[in-house]
Amino acid sequence: MILGDFNIHVDTPSCHSAAEFLHLLDSLNLQQHVDAPTHSKGHTLDLVISSYVPIKKLQVRDLGLSDHKAIYMELPFSYSSHCKPERQINFRSIKNIDPDALALDLQHISCDPTTFSSVTETMDFYNHSLSSLLDHHAPIRTRTVTFARSAPWYTSELRRMKSAGRILERRFKASGLTVHMQAYREHQKAYAKSLKDARSRFYSSIINSNPRNSRQLFSTINHLLQPQTTSPSDATVENCNNFMNFFRDKIITIRSLLSSPPSPSATFTTLSESLPGPSRPLRHFSTVTLQEVEAIITKMKPSTCVLDPLPTVLVKSNLAILSPLITQVINLSLQAGHVPPALKNAVIRPLLKKHTLDPDQLINYRPISNLPFLSKVLEKVVASQLHNHLKLNSLYETFQSGFRQGHSTETALVRVTNDLLMTADAGSPSILILLDLSAAFDTVDHNILLHRLHNTFGLSNSVYDWFSSFLSGRTEYVALGKAKSDTHIVTCGVPQGSVLGPTLFTLYLLPLGHVISTHGLSFHCYADDTQLYLKMDFNHPNHSALSYSAALTTCLEDIKAWMKLNFLQLNSSKTEAILVGTPHQVSTTTITSISFSDQDIPLSSVVTNLGVKMDPHLTYDTHIQQLCKASFYHLRNIAKLRPLLTLADAEKLVHAFVSSRLDYCNALLIGIPSKSIQKLQYVQNSAARILMRVRKFNHITPILKTLHWLPVSLRIEYKVSLLTHQCLHGTAPTYLKDLLTPQTSVRSLRSSSTFLLKTQRTKLRTMGDRAFCSAAPRLWNALPDHLRAPQNVATFKCGLKTHLFKRAFHC
Repeated sequence: MILGDFNIHVDTPSCHSAAEFLHLLDSLNLQQHVDAPTHSKGHTLDLVISSYVPIKKLQVRDLGLSDHKAIYMELPFSYSSHCKPERQINFRSIKNIDPDALALDLQHISCDPTTFSSVTETMDFYNHSLSSLLDHHAPIRTRTVTFARSAPWYTSELRRMKSAGRILERRFKASGLTVHMQAYREHQKAYAKSLKDARSRFYSSIINSNPRNSRQLFSTINHLLQPQTTSPSDATVENCNNFMNFFRDKIITIRSLLSSPPSPSATFTTLSESLPGPSRPLRHFSTVTLQEVEAIITKMKPSTCVLDPLPTVLVKSNLAILSPLITQVINLSLQAGHVPPALKNAVIRPLLKKHTLDPDQLINYRPISNLPFLSKVLEKVVASQLHNHLKLNSLYETFQSGFRQGHSTETALVRVTNDLLMTADAGSPSILILLDLSAAFDTVDHNILLHRLHNTFGLSNSVYDWFSSFLSGRTEYVALGKAKSDTHIVTCGVPQGSVLGPTLFTLYLLPLGHVISTHGLSFHCYADDTQLYLKMDFNHPNHSALSYSAALTTCLEDIKAWMKLNFLQLNSSKTEAILVGTPHQVSTTTITSISFSDQDIPLSSVVTNLGVKMDPHLTYDTHIQQLCKASFYHLRNIAKLRPLLTLADAEKLVHAFVSSRLDYCNALLIGIPSKSIQKLQYVQNSAARILMRVRKFNHITPILKTLHWLPVSLRIEYKVSLLTHQCLHGTAPTYLKDLLTPQTSVRSLRSSSTFLLKTQRTKLRTMGDRAFCSAAPRLWNALPDHLRAPQNVATFKCGLKTHLFKRAFHC
């Protein structure tokens, strides 16, 4: 908390200092609570500022003792003894398993892979054998524990040192001798050092065990800093059934509001004729080798589901022994076109969407499905062959960026933003519409999906049978602690926790692009997030605001009708729209809303598009403000741990939670005012100071140079140049490659072999020059010749970083 007389009139909106001060507080994720005059002349000068401390019953009273008033408030301080309720837990001592004994037993049960001819028999043998071994080597034990705030780094050795210190303390107090005092002091110094080393080793092990999973890493760190109860509700069978019934009834309600599916001879045939078919159908899967399966499992995360017969970490450590049996399961499944029932069961863990929501309301929870590890391995094998088939036959939707190699939310936003900026540069605003779907993955109709996989994507014979088996007969149940609900049979939807689920959903949505294109609108999709945008050329004699509004309404109604036929619910109440253009273009446009489904969608001042907040003029001021707020929140948590961490471990935290945010979609920030970039530079400077543990008055340039960190402005240039290299020499999306044109000449010039790009002529420096098709050639042509030459991505990254580093620090 920060309290005091700031002598700033925060109650006066026209005061420039007050506006900047409040803007700064918001960037730091701080809140000012006083909303009444605190001075005799009617201004609010005395402030109460906090980050997360809940303040209640704040009052301002005039005591007549000063020209300033007194501020009273209630703070949640508790002086009562800490309550430690007890509970019983079941656990297995996995860490105490003898690895040599387990490996020996695994070799004994490892039989000839050809012993079983059925994939179901093989899978049952796999589950039964590994479960028996786990019960033998790590039987389930019961222990009574408390909810006290624990110190997991506190070892038995530290406990013995603490006891020895108490003995020395009592001896010194009893005798008063200097020698006993000296012995006690030396022991306490050694104890303090051991405490610090133990904490440091504990946090270092956590950081190094999650090098590529920043979400899990910060979740663990945040739990250690501010422990919270993980159970969303009481772990009873009744509550599990309540969750299961709520999630199931939600899907039933949505599907009941939609029309029944049409006959295949009507709509399905029409859609199939309007879409390109495969030149070569996929009839059979290729069998996989032992080395391929081992390579897949080695790269996968060691996540474990309660349905796994053996923890994943033990499977990976004994992969050489288990891989023949796992390979046999996979190949039998591919050849027979059948998925065993044991791999089609899911455990749902309800997760609170936000920690600020009411945990007693079921609507505030999101169902998270956990699947067996072996099912994910099987799906990865199938997904690889399916992607090869789709790529070979060019069956992907060009403007679908979800779950495709070389595609990302950033590439999608770069293309959409480029089109919006170039349209504004040409003198016309654009309207951007963001569609919202309700429980999109859970309402997919299996019959429609299978028909589309067969007719549109050419899956037949055993491949079609495999996907039919994969979708049918799936079961799920909700689990809270040791309690679980009744098992529910899944009749629709694709499994969200699976590898194939997102890909199948994107294939399910393929005809949507055709529906949108018939109305002349541009679009871009990322999974179920769909963006529509339309150029509004009011200079055309036949075009007016009324005609554009009618065209948008017609397109949205057709989209909703198609989604209704495909059991997808378009949520018009959460659909957002924004008008994008220059200040003059936006202010002179008469459109204020869009009519859709008997309601008006007002044009918003800010919309969130794939994690980026977009404003009408694409200045990204709101996005930068939110980015600074989130970054400083994480920096405060990192600062608490910094004294306990080594430099290398602390730098991993900074890159995971701050640098990653500064780099996310930063290609969109090319060309924005330096004042906005400076706010992000402040974040990077603060991160460097916390990391190097220097004072705020020290010069930051030598620190950044020592850390080899590029300034934020050059990190943006780096991202744009990297995207350009991928467009010219890599696997960038086609929709980005189409924006760049190599420079050609009719004469034979030396520059004809230097891989230059043709620069786009634009009118507006504030809009057109910021588009990717304009900024990318400008930055690319300014690079040295050796960087523009064809080379692999790793070599280009190294050379580009060196070039920009020399520019930044003049070395």
